Amino acid sequence: MLAMHIEKGQTRPRRIGVSLSKGGVGKSTTAVNLAGGLALAGFKVLLVDTDTQGHISNMLGVPLAVPRPGLSELITKDSGPEEAIFQVRENLSLLAGGKSLAAVKRLLGRQDFGGEMVLSDALIKIDKKYDFVIVDTSPGWDALTVNVLFYINEILCPVSLEHLAMHSLGEYLKSITAIQKYNHALSFKYVVPTLFDKSRKNSMEILKGLHKIYGKNVCGPIRFCESVAEASYSGKTIFEFAPGAPGADDYRGLVRKVTGDDTLFR
Repeated sequence: MLAMHIEKGQTRPRRIGVSLSKGGVGKSTTAVNLAGGLALAGFKVLLVDTDTQGHISNMLGVPLAVPRPGLSELITKDSGPEEAIFQVRENLSLLAGGKSLAAVKRLLGRQDFGGEMVLSDALIKIDKKYDFVIVDTSPGWDALTVNVLFYINEILCPVSLEHLAMHSLGEYLKSITAIQKYNHALSFKYVVPTLFDKSRKNSMEILKGLHKIYGKNVCGPIRFCESVAEASYSGKTIFEFAPGAPGADDYRGLVRKVTGDDTLFR
């Protein structure tokens, strides 16, 4: 049951969910590089991983073999923010996901009233010190994803340039409409085309289709670039691994789009 309405309120921090129900579209890669780019631009950023796989930690060079508290422990109050949140780069802090979130999802699913507000209750007490909170979600649709949608104000959807992903975006936005009846602050802001290869006819056609349907919400495409994947495997952002790569330029463009500041990184 949905417990309450959320009215439009404070503007700081900006709470952005990187989300789409389909996997394999570059959600975690986009979350890491958007957060990393914002931090490089001087903003204070909290990156929250709500996936049980915990890929964000590895992508930032934080070994999962070293047990430490994260989002699960913050929600269950087994750890406070001082233990659960740790700084991974200058201006960039991480609230890690991982396998322990599976138990949290089961707990949320059993709650009859107010379960959709558990994540908000945990984060709104601590997020005021940040300019941006970037939340990476898992594929699919579960109780924790619903919690994310009740916490964030803005939705950013990475969409790989394939017909199935474009269809998934349309279906996902139908589900978002139901949440917006209760979270009045939630807005669909950005579509980020990923895996763009202009040599492929399908890429160009789907990109044109996205612009036709979603207009100004469509960001500049993230070009297919081996360096982006290699950066993730190496535990670095694209800006650290290959700052001159096309993917780095594209993610800088995404940071400019999100901040509305065209002077960044010039």
